[in-house]
Amino acid sequence: MEGSVLVVNCGSSSLKLALYNSAEETTPVIEAKAERLGTEQASLSVSGQIELQTSGSMDHNAALTAFINASESQLKGLRGIGHRVVHGGESFIESCTLDQHTIAELRKVSGLAPLHNPMNLMGIELCGELLPGVPNVAVFDTAFHQTIPESTYLYGVPYAWYEEYGVRRYGFHGTSYRFVAAETARRLQQSPEDLNLIIAHLGNGCSACAIRQGKSVDTTMGLTPLEGLVMGTRSGDIDPGLIEFMSETTKQPLDDLMNTLNRESGLLGMSGGLSNDMRTLLEAESEGDEAAQRAIDAFCFRTARHLAALSTNFTHTDAVVFTGGIGEHAANIRQRILACWKNIPYRLNGDFNQSNGNDTGRISEQGTPLVMVVPTDEERMIAQDTYRLTSDHD
Repeated sequence: MEGSVLVVNCGSSSLKLALYNSAEETTPVIEAKAERLGTEQASLSVSGQIELQTSGSMDHNAALTAFINASESQLKGLRGIGHRVVHGGESFIESCTLDQHTIAELRKVSGLAPLHNPMNLMGIELCGELLPGVPNVAVFDTAFHQTIPESTYLYGVPYAWYEEYGVRRYGFHGTSYRFVAAETARRLQQSPEDLNLIIAHLGNGCSACAIRQGKSVDTTMGLTPLEGLVMGTRSGDIDPGLIEFMSETTKQPLDDLMNTLNRESGLLGMSGGLSNDMRTLLEAESEGDEAAQRAIDAFCFRTARHLAALSTNFTHTDAVVFTGGIGEHAANIRQRILACWKNIPYRLNGDFNQSNGNDTGRISEQGTPLVMVVPTDEERMIAQDTYRLTSDHD
């Protein structure tokens, strides 16, 4: 398919962009990353066919405008813009083109992801203003998980909560899982429909997913991206009564408590505020820091426990796959997670694990249960959906 596609991932204080010149390209021709937007320390870095470095006071609008101005010749004839949207609720079960109606429906479900969806919508609106006339496509983190059965996605709460308010497990990182499941099948020279996979997406945000015959059947994140594994700054699973206990004990308002669970918990909180970055924690642990070890041990055990629980969806598991920033690069963490999974004889090949996989991504010894490292590429998946949904513009 001809024409270029721009991928946009708009966060609360960040903006990531990737430009692809064709549907067959595996890497973007231009990448851009803006960080700390809305502050005096904001920065924008562009690499690829053009190079740009700038910093200073900058918001999302200014960063996107600077990118468009710098990439003006490369953006001519832009075919479409693909947007990562975190939460689609039950209204959006697959990627879709955006118009006034779909944008209005998106606003209705934004309450399910108040930290993410409003920023995703801002990116959509900015692109509409700065690149008028170019079709926009939304690709949802939740869409891949719409195949999860009712017995798995319902919470043990009044059913009316689901009927009236949409309270259920939705799951996230779906675009990543869709890509990694297909890539794993390609590497194993099998069809996705013939595989049962457990995939752990471990980064600052963490989740895991059971994929049976190419479809998501269970995942760890829930109504929001707060449930499940211990993450960089998010708590993962907690007793709901903890919120009431802390509210009564500390007299903090609900907003402050939820902010703590989302932004000051997880690895950051368990390490006593040391860091949410696994690399920093591993370095501190190697120097004898007990708080860092405490956080890492909890992270690894909780991940193993969830992976083991996900395995109950299959009679057999064809592969356990690690992806995401930690999953792809932290050999020590992969080894420790599998060591916690004591009822399955996972045995890693030290060389394969240290090099983040052999030529197929395998890190386990031959003759033992298969464990792999498969890098994710959400931007490429978003670009491919955008090419497909804008095909009528050919």
